[in-house]
Amino acid sequence: MIDLVTDEFLEHIDNALSERRECIVATASRDGQPDLGPKGSVMVFDPEHLAFWERMLRATFNNLAENPRVVIYYADPPSRTYWRFYGTATLHKEGPIREEIMARTVQAELDRDPERQGYGVLVRVDRVATLGGNVLQEREGA
Repeated sequence: MIDLVTDEFLEHIDNALSERRECIVATASRDGQPDLGPKGSVMVFDPEHLAFWERMLRATFNNLAENPRVVIYYADPPSRTYWRFYGTATLHKEGPIREEIMARTVQAELDRDPERQGYGVLVRVDRVATLGGNVLQEREGA
């Protein structure tokens, strides 16, 4: 079962940018070319989804358009908290989900996209694991 709305996930993920912690999104193109990049807007969207504002519209965006499989890595070295969130992303160019993601995105990230040309990215999480591979949560059938 996946339930991301926990005190621990909310505290760490939703405050990552302000706490100077990393949320790194790893993607791969259709042919397997990998890419990763920090995303300061990663948030717990609901019990089954993470989300972020994709403002760069480069490698991450292109890869997700070709291959929706994604890993979001969270690292907080001082607390020794490291998580990997494995899932499937959906790009939202317009509509209510894009608008909700944008409304919930931290201001510092929106300030870097003054014309609001970014996309909302919703990631359906199938598995949450520690850096050591211990599975904390997993969707049935995943």
